[in-house]
Amino acid sequence: MKIRSYQSLVEHGQVRTLIDNVEKVVVGKRREVELSVVALLCGGHVLLEDVPGVGKTMMVRAIAKSIGAEFKRIQFTPDLLPSDVTGVSVFNQKDMEFHFRPGPVMSNIVLADEINRTSPKTQAALLEALEEGSVTVDGETRTLQDPFLVMATQNPIEYSGTYPLPEAQLDRFLFKFKIGYPTKTEELDVLNRVERQHPIESLSEVLSLQDVVNIKKEVQQVKVHQSVKHYIIDLVTSTRLHHAVSLGASPRASISLMKAAQALALMQGRNYTVPDDVKFLAPYVLQHRMILTSDAKLSNQSNERIVADVIEQVRVPAGEEIGG
Repeated sequence: MKIRSYQSLVEHGQVRTLIDNVEKVVVGKRREVELSVVALLCGGHVLLEDVPGVGKTMMVRAIAKSIGAEFKRIQFTPDLLPSDVTGVSVFNQKDMEFHFRPGPVMSNIVLADEINRTSPKTQAALLEALEEGSVTVDGETRTLQDPFLVMATQNPIEYSGTYPLPEAQLDRFLFKFKIGYPTKTEELDVLNRVERQHPIESLSEVLSLQDVVNIKKEVQQVKVHQSVKHYIIDLVTSTRLHHAVSLGASPRASISLMKAAQALALMQGRNYTVPDDVKFLAPYVLQHRMILTSDAKLSNQSNERIVADVIEQVRVPAGEEIGG
């Protein structure tokens, strides 16, 4: 499925300033930047799957610098331990007590780099953080900072030395998408920008963490009409009933799609969602949450194509059903 072109004009002043600032570093990827900001504003997390060198890390760093966030990078390797992610209690001989040493996950924005290169046990160390916004070490639960955003990168599964993420882990990510190669014109722009100094070095903070927290509160107030909720449920249910799908999207997918639609609506200057918000976001929310049947895989069907079929078949609520 080729996702329809997206030329959203972000109306929310502070959000537009944030996106414009990130684009000083990330060239020609406004849709991907906007999706990342949607995740930030609704408490979701992002899985970026792409080949090395297309700007995944720079986009994460640019978002962090733009909001003055504490940023940590976790380089996932085969020998990484769960405690290297969450933190560990260390015994201090001076006071004869254990003291908690926070792991890199206890930051505002975390780049989980090449997450599919580490063992499933270490991948699972992120589950609680992604879902609950907390980590438990030695029986004590510690709440993570707000805002909290994990942006994980992974190499395509066909590359050697990778561990496919299990379904439970994939389901914790709000979005999965690719950044892709730039056009020739965009790549020339990249070369011109980094000729003397990388723009990330001079990128300024345009929003505070409190600004982001306040905007997140605005997102929670965005209205979702009952007809839009039914539309979300119909889309998600259709993935479960599709003949080519052995395991469809979970109820968590419905919640994720609704919250993402609220954030997108606010970004576009509305205090209510519309079906187009849901329709645009559905591919990014649903594709990675489905498992195809063996026959579908043998016939080279894709999750992308299945979601496209679902979107085409499910009835969209009419304007008079939505209200404002």
